[in-house]
Amino acid sequence: MPEHLEGFRINNHVRESHMIAEVESKALGMSSQPDVTERLYTSTVRIRRFAPEDAVSLYEATRESISALCAWMVWCHPEYSLQDSRSFILNCDRDWDRGESFSFAIVDSTDQRFLGSAGLSRLNSAHRFANLGYWVRSSRAGQGIASAAVRLAAEFAFRELNLHRLELVVPIGNKPSQRVADKVGAHCEGVMRKRLIIGGKHHDAVLYALLPEDIV
Repeated sequence: MPEHLEGFRINNHVRESHMIAEVESKALGMSSQPDVTERLYTSTVRIRRFAPEDAVSLYEATRESISALCAWMVWCHPEYSLQDSRSFILNCDRDWDRGESFSFAIVDSTDQRFLGSAGLSRLNSAHRFANLGYWVRSSRAGQGIASAAVRLAAEFAFRELNLHRLELVVPIGNKPSQRVADKVGAHCEGVMRKRLIIGGKHHDAVLYALLPEDIV
């Protein structure tokens, strides 16, 4: 039977946040697997599960931000299409239901405009950790959106997935994403040489770790 979780406090920065989650019993080595039916939110930002109708908004935000995204995101390419967005959302839905990854749309709390995405992937049920990634459309960068979304996604991971560690693997040249990691309290644990291949080229990456007690 689903459980409903309401109105927990995220932390001092997002204490107005509330969540209602439906929980279904499934794998991942956990007692239950959550399915968000109400959005996680602060006064400015909401994150929620992707829906098919997000395809056009996702496509438009990606095209608007294509230069920045292609520079640092392995999934982005110059010919990114509406069909790519549709396929991504279908895969998100499948992976969420399987408990393999949890991708969120980031939207404006006021007008619901699509702002970007955050996601939990590479979940390791044996050691209770996952990867956390995020991006924000270029026209809304530098407004605290990414850090707010990261806090919400992290709280979901720690409270609902029972994870104990999140890893943020950031290309060494991606300074804005590193600033987001620093802002939310993630600890830099070192530089991994040639950790990523983006655009056919090797990139060193900074490894950040975020624990429940780290969030600020």
